[in-house]
Amino acid sequence: MCKLEVCCYGVDCALAAEKAGADRIELCSAPAEGGLTPSAGSLMQARERLTIPVHPIVRPRGGDFCYSAGEFEEIKSDIDFIRERGFPGLVVGVLDVDGHIDLVRMKQVMALCNGMAVTFHRAFDLCHSPLTALQQLTDLGVARILTSGQQQSAESGLPLLRELTRTTRGPIIMAGAGVRLSNLQKFLDAGLRELHSSASQRISSPMRYRKAGVSMSSVAETDEFSLTCVDSDMVEAMKGAMLHSSSINVA
Repeated sequence: MCKLEVCCYGVDCALAAEKAGADRIELCSAPAEGGLTPSAGSLMQARERLTIPVHPIVRPRGGDFCYSAGEFEEIKSDIDFIRERGFPGLVVGVLDVDGHIDLVRMKQVMALCNGMAVTFHRAFDLCHSPLTALQQLTDLGVARILTSGQQQSAESGLPLLRELTRTTRGPIIMAGAGVRLSNLQKFLDAGLRELHSSASQRISSPMRYRKAGVSMSSVAETDEFSLTCVDSDMVEAMKGAMLHSSSINVA
């Protein structure tokens, strides 16, 4: 059966996605950075309140995926914390300076995960050689690869996504980046059976008083009185379309 993973930037949004029919949550913080490791409080709330699988991202900073020794120690500590709290999986990725999978560090990551399902995230899209990376991740025992097909959007990356899906003998290929209701069928037609979407919307903050001329962000145009959250209607519509497509294929 086709599965829909929803990227959520907080537990309230994750609960909304679960209620709308999401199959799995990728739990993150910092949407402006493309997703960073969620806080300890967020992780503990997720374990207490959600019933569908939650896979937290482990990413200590924005930018690329070539980490210093100190940053890699953070990654390992976060993996320990997540494993000890019983999460079924997590999302992580480490590259070397030449854009290849950092095999030495990823072997350490896999050992620390100790049975958790590991998704190698869109660090894959910055890899020098995607087919070589696929084989290396297969050998490492990674459960799935989240990828846009090495393009800005997964729709543009469909040729590589098809090739990866046809080639893989291990990891599930999960399309992400610009996956939405309007193009969802293209991915299913290409043979992908797991899709990743933020299905997000901007909602207004409940604050009535709004101080003018003071910003908490270095980006001047940031609207600090709106929040990124899941559009539960969109999640429901996407999951419904996936179920409909699956029923047609079965018939």
